[in-house]
Amino acid sequence: MQTNLLSLFGYFASLVIAVSMTMSSIVKFRWINLVGAVAFAVYGLLIHAIPVTVLNGFIALVDVYYLIRIYRKKEVFDILEVRGDNKYLHAFLDFHQKDILKFFPDFTYKPEMNTISFFVLRNLHVAGVFLAHREDKDILYVGLDYVTSEYRDLKNGKFIYRHLRSHFIEQGFRRVVAHVSNRKYEKYLKKLGFKKNEEGKFAKDLIAS
Repeated sequence: MQTNLLSLFGYFASLVIAVSMTMSSIVKFRWINLVGAVAFAVYGLLIHAIPVTVLNGFIALVDVYYLIRIYRKKEVFDILEVRGDNKYLHAFLDFHQKDILKFFPDFTYKPEMNTISFFVLRNLHVAGVFLAHREDKDILYVGLDYVTSEYRDLKNGKFIYRHLRSHFIEQGFRRVVAHVSNRKYEKYLKKLGFKKNEEGKFAKDLIAS
């Protein structure tokens, strides 16, 4: 019985390591790989395999080191506003189309709808794109808030909805509204303070936030 439990624990550790390898986000990779490495180190102790424990203990320390560097790293955020007919914007949307449709299956690019169009830059690297339009005078309706896979750590969202809050208010917006058709996008919005309204959409008051 004990041997079977140890084997299952070893399989669990292997599965966690395997899952970490599928992560495109560096942060997610490091966290999941850390869990797997710690599990393998414990497994090595339980079966008295010191080399397994030492190796995975070292991997866990490496993961911790890089996670600390990631969270302590100061990034410079900025936006690059573009027009609806911008060629790079069209090329970006075409290149990332399949991934965009995973999170925004109803998305269709309509240049004439964009009151606000900008790329989110992190240390001058394009991390995502934000497209929105004005509704009912003071409502900013989000058409697309897409973040490339390597930057999905919530920092883009915090920058847009917190640091750019005053920028939106100056333009006369009082509320941000987004339509959700994907559970991951729903979780993302909830973490940023959005709440589901009576119409089934997610909204965030800029004045009260």
